[in-house]
Amino acid sequence: MALVCIVTFLSLAHLLSAMPLHCELLLPQIPDNTTASKLLGKWFYIAGASQFPFHLLEMVLIDNGYLDVNPTEQEQELLINQHVTVGDKCLSSNSTYLEVSINNATLIKYAKNQRTMGKLMNSNSEEIFLIQYQMHKEKTYTGFYLYARNQNMSKTQLEEFRDRAKCLSLREEEIIYAPWQKKELCQMKETKQMIPQARRPQLQS
Repeated sequence: MALVCIVTFLSLAHLLSAMPLHCELLLPQIPDNTTASKLLGKWFYIAGASQFPFHLLEMVLIDNGYLDVNPTEQEQELLINQHVTVGDKCLSSNSTYLEVSINNATLIKYAKNQRTMGKLMNSNSEEIFLIQYQMHKEKTYTGFYLYARNQNMSKTQLEEFRDRAKCLSLREEEIIYAPWQKKELCQMKETKQMIPQARRPQLQS
């Protein structure tokens, strides 16, 4: 009887160790005084997931893209320049910034007179950049983006993204991967841009 109990316990332990990432671990990243500097530079667009149909359509049209994260005159604010290849065109936007402070990293995007807010999420690797956002319209829609320092993702990193998307109630069919089949039309430039003062709201502390 004791032997049967031991075998049963070991079998359960194996199954538990093989379970997907626990959803309680999907938390916003808690920045420290080194976080902002680690986020600077180029991040390749790998995949996105969204409950909002129009955003899904946008992601289907994107072949490749990247984020260029730059410092600004405001020490706690990072400007995010977004560049994507759609068809034979390079589309760019600098309407997003990331406010990084101790214990909080808030992403704010302006598009068509609407402000969308997101969070920088925890990850098992400093080589990937996970962003969760919520859009409030007739109801609340969740979105989730994966960026990385390298276009070639490991199986573990992709599984982490998929598991965390599931934790956000995003279905497999709502995940769109960038194919990277075309030439990267958007060339990275060594420029330093500042966030226009008119766009920068006063956040509640």
